[in-house]
Amino acid sequence: MRFVLVSAALLLGACKVQEPSPVTSPWYDGLERTELGASYDATGKGYRITAGQLSARGAHNHPLWLRKKLPRNVRIEFDAWSTEPRGDIKVELFGDGRSYDPNGGAYTATGYEVIFGGWGNSKSIIARLDEHGKDVVARTDVKVIPNKHYHWRIERQGTKLTWWIDPTLPTPDGQPPKPFLELVDPTPLEGPGHEYFAFNNWETDTWFDNLVITPL
Repeated sequence: MRFVLVSAALLLGACKVQEPSPVTSPWYDGLERTELGASYDATGKGYRITAGQLSARGAHNHPLWLRKKLPRNVRIEFDAWSTEPRGDIKVELFGDGRSYDPNGGAYTATGYEVIFGGWGNSKSIIARLDEHGKDVVARTDVKVIPNKHYHWRIERQGTKLTWWIDPTLPTPDGQPPKPFLELVDPTPLEGPGHEYFAFNNWETDTWFDNLVITPL
């Protein structure tokens, strides 16, 4: 009987799903392959790699979660663009790594949503949990230009989430680039349930490349 119990315990241990590893040093994905690979979990259709770039189209808020835990303070960088006048380039961060929109409509995220040119290229936002809620910062003066490649940098330090677009380009007066948007969250989303990054998409033809995650 003792042998049976020990064997069962060993079997249960072997079947346990391994926790994704955290990012502890700069991590890069240039997407130079043909498949998404084991580092990602697609919660639905709409994602594929083509010519070393990630295509996201018609995913209807089924994120493509990165199976690596984010550091508490982090810098996330990547290139992003849309081929359409509708824009709508979208990512999520500090989510639970598995949630998606089950109804194809009123999606409530588990982390922060960062959207450039959403709602028909009329508005860009950082939203806490709900893009249709009140915990949102927004601007309407910049539109996504079809086929223009943008470099995004998103950082969290303490309670502040800061988003730059094309941060390597100086302002016309030669000053350092200003953030595109900032969100200060007095109760930051952190810990279990708020540890993952995802590319996301509703309908438009959007693309991503050169993902870099750096602990701060």
